Amino acid sequence: MSATVPALPKIGHSIQVLDEVDSTNNYAMQAIKQGLAPHGTVYFAQKQTQGKGQHGKTWHTEPGSNIIMSAVLQTEQLPPQQPFLLSMAVAVACAEFLTLYTQSDVCIKWPNDIYWNDRKAGGILIENLITAHYQASTQWSHSVVGIGINVNQTVFDAALANPVSMRQITGKKHVPILLCKQLCGHLQTHFEALCRGEHTLIIEAYNNLLYKKNQQVTLQKGAIKFATQVLGVNNYGELLTHNGLHAENFAYGQVKWIID
Repeated sequence: MSATVPALPKIGHSIQVLDEVDSTNNYAMQAIKQGLAPHGTVYFAQKQTQGKGQHGKTWHTEPGSNIIMSAVLQTEQLPPQQPFLLSMAVAVACAEFLTLYTQSDVCIKWPNDIYWNDRKAGGILIENLITAHYQASTQWSHSVVGIGINVNQTVFDAALANPVSMRQITGKKHVPILLCKQLCGHLQTHFEALCRGEHTLIIEAYNNLLYKKNQQVTLQKGAIKFATQVLGVNNYGELLTHNGLHAENFAYGQVKWIID
């Protein structure tokens, strides 16, 4: 039986537009700590000066052209031992949203990049707030879900290998704040599914959208590059592979993609 969805405000019930901010994730996290960010609050930036990506990378974006947002989620009801399930739900929501405009060819490059064909259209950075409780226990109280999606930008930093925007894909300009509101609806749908305990469906949806699934890819671990086949991703966020001789699972950070 599915769990009951908690009575929480909808994601995007309040969208606060920031003219300029260092990082929407930083802003949202500070608001949580100050008690100023109820569940579902979204911070949308016109300009972000120190956007964050995974493992300290920087997210470069043209002011006023893209979706730069962070959503505050209350997460006490989610399984704390499997935080990647939230990342899966968010990635599926983003991929489904983008598919409305591209019609096809959208996928999720493990762990949390949104791709169109072999080009990066967006990325996700989730930061969790763990609070201490009595008897030295801890609780996963909140998550800040940072999402960046290239919308109208057509000129990118030369250091970025393979970016693409919705305008380049569709040939049309879009209004980022309206797209943000639409994306919030997709986030709400998949967050509710997660709260209902529909973990298997979320994992299946993520793997159905997985970039290069069942294909041979090149990964790098340390200084060693090697070929292997991508089989899927488990609920702990490990990439499942098989090199023809044996299966091997990799946690994020252990390997990186080599994409020509």
